[in-house]
Amino acid sequence: MRDSNIKNLVIVGGGTAGWMSAAALSRIIGTQNCKVTLIESKEIGTVGVGEATIPPIVEFNNLLGIKSDEMIRETNGTFKLGIEFINWGKIGDSYMHPFGSFGRTILNVSFWHYWKKAFDLGISPGLKAYSLNWLAAKENRFFRGAEIPNSPLSKIPHAYHFDANLYANFLRKFSENLGVNRIEGNVKDVIQNSESGFIEELRLVDGPVIKGDFFIDCTGFKGLLIEQCLNTGYEDWSHLLPCDRALAVPSEAINPKHPYTKSIANAVGWQWRIPLQHRTGNGLVYCSQFSDDQMAADILLDNLPSAALSEPKNLRFKTGKRKKIWNKNCLSIGLASGFMEPLESTSIHLIQSIIMRFFSLFPHKADFEVEMNYFNNSIDEEFKSIRDFLILHYKLTTRDDSELWNYCRNMEIPDSLTEKLELYRSGSWIERNNKELFGVDSWLAVLNGQNAQASTYNPLVDTLPESELKKIMLETREVLSQCASSMPDHERFILNNCASNNHQLSKNQSVL
Repeated sequence: MRDSNIKNLVIVGGGTAGWMSAAALSRIIGTQNCKVTLIESKEIGTVGVGEATIPPIVEFNNLLGIKSDEMIRETNGTFKLGIEFINWGKIGDSYMHPFGSFGRTILNVSFWHYWKKAFDLGISPGLKAYSLNWLAAKENRFFRGAEIPNSPLSKIPHAYHFDANLYANFLRKFSENLGVNRIEGNVKDVIQNSESGFIEELRLVDGPVIKGDFFIDCTGFKGLLIEQCLNTGYEDWSHLLPCDRALAVPSEAINPKHPYTKSIANAVGWQWRIPLQHRTGNGLVYCSQFSDDQMAADILLDNLPSAALSEPKNLRFKTGKRKKIWNKNCLSIGLASGFMEPLESTSIHLIQSIIMRFFSLFPHKADFEVEMNYFNNSIDEEFKSIRDFLILHYKLTTRDDSELWNYCRNMEIPDSLTEKLELYRSGSWIERNNKELFGVDSWLAVLNGQNAQASTYNPLVDTLPESELKKIMLETREVLSQCASSMPDHERFILNNCASNNHQLSKNQSVL
């Protein structure tokens, strides 16, 4: 290896962010080429509420060579086909943001333009009839997909629910087996180069001095390296996403274990519900400006689907991001890089995205300003596109039953989101750039689900005769309905493939 190559990389902090970083580094770079050291302390707890994911996590695990069934078994996991949103547009509303696409492209025109015309003519039901994931999720069915030519069952986008702490433990074993060196300890001092400001070494409390060429900060909100040492600064987005508190509490396992996350809006915020094999993950995200902690706790505990297993755990946060995710020879990952509420399960994805973007521009020891600037601009766009997608859920409400919803309905929003809304309302146009996480079908799910009205559709749709349109829409619905009904029960799929020792049902018990 050249002398300019990074040969000693130090990760500070464990948890999901630290061990995802260690696992990727040890697998992709190899510890024989670059020594990877992770410093963490048992005295410092982790947040551990990021239990829902989105489809890119499947690609991440595949890249590492992790077998899905083994990971699900070890983390008490279940599968996920989308997110159901309840009471968001107005009280009583319910819709799903399913993974995957709606319908199929017709004559090179996006499906929803044809659906819009058919729906307006009264010859088509709502969008859910054209999503395999939506149909399967509501029937509590799951299938990973198989090589079936020209069938919707050939590829079924999915993600996971899992115990985040168990996932971190799983990745710790994986990483240590590949040669990652874990050191138990707390950092006392961070020593910088007097001229460049680069971090050179870490001095531990009652421990050794750890030298490094490059450092990864996974120390959570405090940002021990990226903020306390390098004074990077923070972009505050709390005026756009005002919720700043969360309560998390596990409850007993529920049946059936639905293959989707639930997000249930209420007067002070929204409540998540995540079914795992051994328990249910619950939490309430709320705004301290409009609710005190006791009120939030009462709402959460009064609306649990099963008996609580502990007292609620409190989390305080400020929505936003570091002004530089990568600053000097330090990369911040996880909560150290920023935070956006888990409304669309993006927390773990952003860990993955930062890691993979960093790999694509993996630097030498120094002289990487061009790469660093490009990386920061690129990840900044992704953070902002996710921010806008989250704001969309709050802005598109007609609720007026509380101060929170009145604020959200009337708040100023970024120009980038305003433009998207105007395009959709003008002609059902949904435009995105290639660096955005969420695709056009994701935007459609929320726009339509929360009753954003489009005035018309692509005029090219009118070249298809109405009789042909009706036939295509009917055939599409029938195929998707048949495919959904053919999929196995979600619970049975888990029992047959990846049930953990803590699973509520034994393999000899029947599934209701």
